[in-house]
Amino acid sequence: MTEVRTYRRPMSIWWWTKKRSYFVFVMRELSSIFVAWFVVFLLLLVRAVGRGGAAYDDFLDWAASPGIVVLNFIAMGFLLLHTVTWFNLTPQAMAVRVHGRPVPPAVVIASQYVGLVVVSAFVYWLVTR
Repeated sequence: MTEVRTYRRPMSIWWWTKKRSYFVFVMRELSSIFVAWFVVFLLLLVRAVGRGGAAYDDFLDWAASPGIVVLNFIAMGFLLLHTVTWFNLTPQAMAVRVHGRPVPPAVVIASQYVGLVVVSAFVYWLVTR
């Protein structure tokens, strides 16, 4: 009996870099790692605050190290990408209706940005007052 072999065109591991939509999709999925990093970072901060002044000072020294600062800048860029792409996908994932009429996608997206600004301003006010 003969073995039947099908042709498989070789595909580069970097196939997703050749088309913008694929690239953005993969970068958005990768951004989840940095979202998780920020969660861990903030949990470590809360733990340090709970342990007292010396632990908090140690945390601040560690957080100010060049590697952590660079990591947090990279993570911030990925978090911004994650936020923007998520906000832009919301109208496709959720049909918002008011009084039985569909809300235009631009209004849904804009309302998310307004909410983000309001919550950010409130958190800023809490931290700096």
